[in-house]
Amino acid sequence: MARPQAPVIVIVIVIVIVIVIVIVIVIVIGESVADAFTDPARSSSDELALRALPGGGPANTAVALARLGIRTRFLGRFSHDVFGALFHARLSASGVDLTGSVTAATEPSTLAVADLDDSGQATYTFYADSAADWQWTDDELAGARLDDAACLHTGSLALIQQPGGSRIEDNLARAREHVTWSIDPNVRPLLVPPSVYRERLPRWCTLADILRLSEDDLALLLPGADPEEACDTWHAAGTRLVVITLGGRGALASLDGHRVTVPTSAVDVVDTVGAGDSFTAGLLHRLAALGHLGGRLDRLNLDDLTDACTFAARVAALTCSVSGANPPWLDEEALEVGVEQLLPHA
Repeated sequence: MARPQAPVIVIVIVIVIVIVIVIVIVIVIGESVADAFTDPARSSSDELALRALPGGGPANTAVALARLGIRTRFLGRFSHDVFGALFHARLSASGVDLTGSVTAATEPSTLAVADLDDSGQATYTFYADSAADWQWTDDELAGARLDDAACLHTGSLALIQQPGGSRIEDNLARAREHVTWSIDPNVRPLLVPPSVYRERLPRWCTLADILRLSEDDLALLLPGADPEEACDTWHAAGTRLVVITLGGRGALASLDGHRVTVPTSAVDVVDTVGAGDSFTAGLLHRLAALGHLGGRLDRLNLDDLTDACTFAARVAALTCSVSGANPPWLDEEALEVGVEQLLPHA
């Protein structure tokens, strides 16, 4: 029998990957945040102009996942204010399913004023007291469908701020049996003391299959620990896959103690807002394409992990090449999942 030609094999592989991505559903639960940036061109000595862009770690991750072609549902609480409408519009325009979200909540939206340094790194001042994002009720969460998801992703402020944080944790824990759990702590020390995160993290590690965090998070959660030591600590607490993004130095991933590293992709950096969220989305997207979401990552190997992290690094880099948390779209016309098919969104 004649061997299939290489193009035929590639087409078959691509079709299988596309089918897997279409079937997989990722649910993201968390906050939306109005990221306000100073606008020097419109500011003066007696007036500070701000440009508000939709953001928030979980919302950014949901947008990036949907733009990469993953069926994504976002569970959030949207305020009745102008920012709530902005968040809703951005998620919808990116193809995110908002079934189960709360709309027109009476509480205000969360606002973060960003101060960018010369490298494009942002420091935030938050205005988040009694914001809509943290006011989940048990009834609201009970009405959100979780049984059709292959992966649940959460973290950031929504998992730590009360009263909603504990309710989210308890409700998602009940769905753990049939899904892959992903958590990004996204520590915000100016809003929540790092000690609070340290107290909650052991519980999260018993639930999470994937823990993705930055080196800044690491420094706050385990002061003085190097990335490898931190990975082993969190493996011992129960998490199988730990991925630490290292800024311009790429990322370290540890699967049950077996490590891989990937470099960052070279781009002209405008700012780094949303880069970590895009990395998480790229990682989950590629793990879904390779058939690893929907359980405890039992079949994940180092080759596939390297593949997934390399793709994730490219998604993050392209996000850094434009202003704000504006992740790239996958070129659907190419019908191929690969770094060269990612299109920056202007």
